[in-house]
Amino acid sequence: MGRAEDILNRELARINVHLPKVRPTLRALLETEDPKVILRDGSEHHFKKSELEFMASLLEEEKIDMLRIPIILEISSTYRGYFRVRGRAEVEVIDRILGAYDILEEKTEGLYPRYLIPRIRRLLPTTTTYAFIPE
Repeated sequence: MGRAEDILNRELARINVHLPKVRPTLRALLETEDPKVILRDGSEHHFKKSELEFMASLLEEEKIDMLRIPIILEISSTYRGYFRVRGRAEVEVIDRILGAYDILEEKTEGLYPRYLIPRIRRLLPTTTTYAFIPE
């Protein structure tokens, strides 16, 4: 790896310090009194219970155990103008919010235009976050 690439990777790690160390399941967060995660910088991020309940209302019971919170909206230089979401339950939540869910299609990854981010963040401000991915 070259020096420039090392510097870029360090900078990306620095700007992704807001990501959680561990992403708990939606069920685990619903069962706690104070739903929160510890971030990579050691601080805490609290989730709104109403958002968690809204997300649970969008999913079948077994997918509540699969959904990891926060949902990460991946911004990559590879997909200019788009963001990516990974995970079957995570993609289903985003598709349902955007009105694009198809019961016959089980996707594990979704690619969406970036202009849709404000729509998602308005509904899920505490349960979604950005990650900048080097590719």
